[in-house]
Amino acid sequence: MTTPLIGNVSTTTTTASSTANRTDQMGKDTFLKLLVAQMRYQDPSNPTSSSEFMAQTATFTQVEKLEEIASQNAELLTLQRSLSAGALVGHNVSYTDTEGTTQTGTVSSVKVAGAGAETEPQAMVGGVAVPLGRITEVALPTA
Repeated sequence: MTTPLIGNVSTTTTTASSTANRTDQMGKDTFLKLLVAQMRYQDPSNPTSSSEFMAQTATFTQVEKLEEIASQNAELLTLQRSLSAGALVGHNVSYTDTEGTTQTGTVSSVKVAGAGAETEPQAMVGGVAVPLGRITEVALPTA
């Protein structure tokens, strides 16, 4: 993301995240609380039909399974990033440093810090840890 200033140009780099925290969406806990509240406060003389209850239970199961799929996708994304980073070892790369200058060098190793969606692998280029998001070009090593 680039923000122009009067007379100068300021560059801010942000890294992508594989998770989204949205407060406007119901999770499985909210859904379960609503379902329990509905059952608690239903009219005893006119209870919820069993077909409605089964439909709500099926919806709850769907929400739970979708959350599992989202979690698995986040784990796969982390694995894919790690594998992509490992493939850079021995290659020449160009990257933008923290001052906005383009630097080049050969990737000697890759650091993968912990597990989780927020961790981004870093390529070690000339002793400098470079996040993969800063790499702008990858080339085969010259012989």
